[in-house]
Amino acid sequence: MKSRIYTAPPEDGAPVLGRTLPSLLYEACERYANPRALNQPHGDHWRAFSYEEFRIRAEEMALGLQSFGLQKGDRAAFFMESDVYFCLADMACLIAGVIDVPIYLTHTEEALRYVLDHSEAKALFVSNLERLAAIAPVLEETPHVKTVILAEPEEGGALPPLPGSVGLVTMEAIRQVGRTRREQEPEAVAAMLERIGPQDLATIIYTSGTTGLPKGVMLTHENISSNALTAFQCMTDYEAGPRGEVVLSFLPMTHVFARTLYYGYLGYGTSVYFTTPNELTTALPKVRPTLFATVPRVLEKVYARILERASELPKTSRRLFRWSLAVAESYELGRRQPPMYRLKRRVADTLVFDKWRAALGGRVKHVICGGAALNARLANTFAAAGIDILEGYGLTETSPIITFNRPGRNRAGTVGQPIPGVEVMIADDGEILTRGPHVMKGYYRDEERTREVLDPDGWFHTGDIGTFTEEGYLRITDRKKDLFKLSTGKYVVPQPLENRLTADPLVEQAVVVGPGYKYATALIFPNEEGVRLFARTQGIDETLPFDELLEHPKVVARFQELVDRANMGMDPWSTIKKFKLVPAHLTPENGMLTPTLKVKRSLVYATFADEIASMYED
Repeated sequence: MKSRIYTAPPEDGAPVLGRTLPSLLYEACERYANPRALNQPHGDHWRAFSYEEFRIRAEEMALGLQSFGLQKGDRAAFFMESDVYFCLADMACLIAGVIDVPIYLTHTEEALRYVLDHSEAKALFVSNLERLAAIAPVLEETPHVKTVILAEPEEGGALPPLPGSVGLVTMEAIRQVGRTRREQEPEAVAAMLERIGPQDLATIIYTSGTTGLPKGVMLTHENISSNALTAFQCMTDYEAGPRGEVVLSFLPMTHVFARTLYYGYLGYGTSVYFTTPNELTTALPKVRPTLFATVPRVLEKVYARILERASELPKTSRRLFRWSLAVAESYELGRRQPPMYRLKRRVADTLVFDKWRAALGGRVKHVICGGAALNARLANTFAAAGIDILEGYGLTETSPIITFNRPGRNRAGTVGQPIPGVEVMIADDGEILTRGPHVMKGYYRDEERTREVLDPDGWFHTGDIGTFTEEGYLRITDRKKDLFKLSTGKYVVPQPLENRLTADPLVEQAVVVGPGYKYATALIFPNEEGVRLFARTQGIDETLPFDELLEHPKVVARFQELVDRANMGMDPWSTIKKFKLVPAHLTPENGMLTPTLKVKRSLVYATFADEIASMYED
């Protein structure tokens, strides 16, 4: 029996096809005279670029890149902050037909060397001297790189030593060369643009999986442009132009999630303000965005901070907060609430929820969330407070959007419905397959791994396990390779357990363990700030060393409550029987997480082998 193919609802329209990425900029210049289109952090304010200024700079740089020997199809790597300079370098490359290769700033030297060598990048863009110093040692072993282009030179800054074969130039110098060439050849930019087609390769994004070497995902202009414009088309209340939405962007542009959204903002003439995760709380009240994109961990931290502040309120205010929180937690997206509940929600909104919205700037319409699973309880709670979180799903290989929840068609615990032009099917083993204009061309210089995920019928095998609800909303249940078998022969699905645990402010990371054992256990990596706050509320000395604090009976009992709650509703064999509190951190820097914050399970198992063994001593 053939599996059902799921597609977008008819009211979402048709996919937007046949567009190059530079065409989005040129259309924005014609349709939207936005003087604050792209905004670069500069001290305690932002330096605004209009679309017209941005276009001229990008064209000059594109001409300059050609003069420095970069031709259509050559590769240029980016080791850059996620800001206007990244966008400028990217657009210059797109206009010139140069394929850009963004590199994660958290990569190890080994990964940096591999990406530069494997992509055969001829040029390397870096943001500043600090980033140049970090990558300079690698350049001795990457002979293809001939030019380093510095975005923000610093007066008096010390230049790190570079190989004699590598030249250093600034973006401004590249622009000056391009400006001179434009004066001599007025038609040169038009000639470059004529050579670019929708099916041309736009970028190679090296995705660092939980095992093995990074894979270079090849994405075309149409892969990304169709994905961005088609998805934005489904945002029925999105207001285009300089008087429309205001976006705060803080996710890394090296990830396709933030990058595709940026092209969508560009196509709709939206004002975008760039910042960093560390500066987010400062930027929110200044920019007062109507929309921003994030990953679940940021929302979990925002929620944890809300709970932390509530614990410090006077007794009466604390009671009102708890009552309001109970009202929010009983809310369910997509279900009509009875009149009495609606009254309670209005009261709670006046007492508490308006302060939550104020913390996000006071006028957020939607929060776009992706990159990992968002706890359904959190989605419902924020929605009750008037903060609409639109969760979506995709991979680097799918440009990335496969499905997402729409305004007015939002279901907590799901990642929404497919966008127009995208087909989704559930294989016999539960794996999610997808086909359409969003699917990559393949992995760069790696036909074998391309064949492993792209079948002859054009279906991309995502490696994720999922199901569709009766309403046609996709629900992700786990990663195919994360499923493991106990010695009893039963399979354990770790992701739901881990998601439930990490939704609590006390938990930073959780890894369910048990391949080959009789039962499942968990390594829990607590949030130190949250644990110390809990200790204070329980009359425990919060200044104790962290490892001692984690052994306190009240702390252990609290984590046992969290484990018991996570186990609810799971199959008996797929529950956590024991857990270990580990005073350590999993980060991309120490290699325990990928740059997209996925756990490298095999490395975690090896690193914490003693802690795991202690849970199976019987």
